[in-house]
Amino acid sequence: MTARTDAIAERLVQLGFSHYEARTYVGLLVCDEAATGYGISNDTGVPQPKVYETLRKLVERRAAIQVGERPARYAATPPDVLLGALEREFQTRLEAARQGLESLPHLGVGDPPLQVSSLSRFEAAAARAEAAIGRARTRVYLHGRADELRPLAEAVTAASRRGVEFVLVHFGPLPFARPRGQVVRHESTEGTLYPARQSRHLAIVVDSEWSLWALARDGQRWEGMHGDGALLASLVKTYIRHDLFVQRMYADARELFEARYGPGLLGLGIAAAEPAAETGEGTTAEDAG
Repeated sequence: MTARTDAIAERLVQLGFSHYEARTYVGLLVCDEAATGYGISNDTGVPQPKVYETLRKLVERRAAIQVGERPARYAATPPDVLLGALEREFQTRLEAARQGLESLPHLGVGDPPLQVSSLSRFEAAAARAEAAIGRARTRVYLHGRADELRPLAEAVTAASRRGVEFVLVHFGPLPFARPRGQVVRHESTEGTLYPARQSRHLAIVVDSEWSLWALARDGQRWEGMHGDGALLASLVKTYIRHDLFVQRMYADARELFEARYGPGLLGLGIAAAEPAAETGEGTTAEDAG
């Protein structure tokens, strides 16, 4: 058989023929006259012990017909007849499958899980964030303390140089040159909570497609998550944007806000009107907004 007939035989295999059946049918089809099993074996390479069994199966599925007995000779069913029969058989099976599936009780399909990976070390979080900033195309939302932002300095600078816009909220001094975009220092907690604050965090969204949120409540043990997807990105972005808006309003009307909500805006926190926890821990910057 040639490369062309081999390729055609492979198409028949994809339609449900065995390799021997496909080669035998194609071999019959290219014969000038009805062929014997011996001749088909020589032309197609199908072993003689298998060729007669294969011819019998082709006859049963109406892909071939026997036209002689001594010796037995076989001819291929015309391709249009064979393919038409296969098409009708497939449609019949497809309709039976459809009816069977539709008859089943609709118990519903569970929602697919979010594709989110966990984090337990800051080094891993910083490495993920640095790599994500390195492939950023348009905009990066970034939120964190100076210590957590410092490992990202080179990636932020390089991204800014290639035109990426940043929306950045930072606690304490910015540990690298100010990148392009909106950069706001988190001033509402400075002088009150920031110097004694133990918790550490890092939040980032890249191109509204990938995001990361990592937190060490006691300053040591990190937990976090990262992943692709608009839902998680929107959640982290909303957190950063909310804090950005609060800090901009605080900068514009500091005296007014502190007169109403107290130093550090602690009066905005949910925990402000509740008794302190038995651990003695006070309100964090997250509680204060």
